[in-house]
Amino acid sequence: MSADRPVSALLVTPRALAAELDGERPPVVLDVRWRLAGPPGLQSYREGHIPGAVFTDLDRDVAGRPGPGGRHPLPDPAAFQAAMRAAGVSQDRGVVVYDDGDSTAAARGWWMLRYFGHQEARILDGGYRAWTGAGLPVTGAEPAPAAGDFTARPGGMPVLDVDGAQRAAQAGLLLDARAGERYRGEREHVDPVAGHIPGAVSAPTADNVTADGTFRDPDELAARFASFGAVADAGGSVAVYCGSGVTAAHEVFALALTGIPAALYVGSWSNWITDPSRPVATGD
Repeated sequence: MSADRPVSALLVTPRALAAELDGERPPVVLDVRWRLAGPPGLQSYREGHIPGAVFTDLDRDVAGRPGPGGRHPLPDPAAFQAAMRAAGVSQDRGVVVYDDGDSTAAARGWWMLRYFGHQEARILDGGYRAWTGAGLPVTGAEPAPAAGDFTARPGGMPVLDVDGAQRAAQAGLLLDARAGERYRGEREHVDPVAGHIPGAVSAPTADNVTADGTFRDPDELAARFASFGAVADAGGSVAVYCGSGVTAAHEVFALALTGIPAALYVGSWSNWITDPSRPVATGD
């Protein structure tokens, strides 16, 4: 993410999106509703969604199969390209991504589009709840979009492997986007090992948003990240991980709102713990 990329190119409000959808060249809208423990996002989508939005399955479309690389590794470029083209995504047409929570799943969709080379991806601030809260129309009708021409070109966003994450923790700044109790090893309900990468700093992604699920003001976010040592234009190396690379994408997005580029350890904790020889820290 370029540090000088304007905030307006990253977020869109419900009413602004509604106006764009009524325009001559509306953006493609992707519904990426997903929760780790369910219910299935497709069920929620069929009950009601933004008119014209195409359901995009986080587990199937914006991640590869779980394995040693983690629970949500990068998908094969050809598979991601096919999923995006089927959703109507084209290279020169904007894309807006949303979910019905705090934009965690939407941020993973945004990050994947950016990683594979799409330059005009944004997140609907506040997601589906903000859309319905504004009294805007919803539908249960599923669209049949014309195939897009998007070409997946990996490398549009910085990524880290295990060694890179370890270097970031030791010589840069590695933020852990999970809830504090998971970082400290007090409670782990997803992965078989509790704790965090030694040297990582706890920075729960839930604190990036307000109670209604909209992102905090960039100045507030900047102050938050500065407290961890992440400052725009400071020249330092910032990286983020979580359990499987989903909530960490949300943190990367929040950092981008403040002009701070950050690398994503896609495999995250679910990849780190596949080798029992890798160190694990607990506590603060």
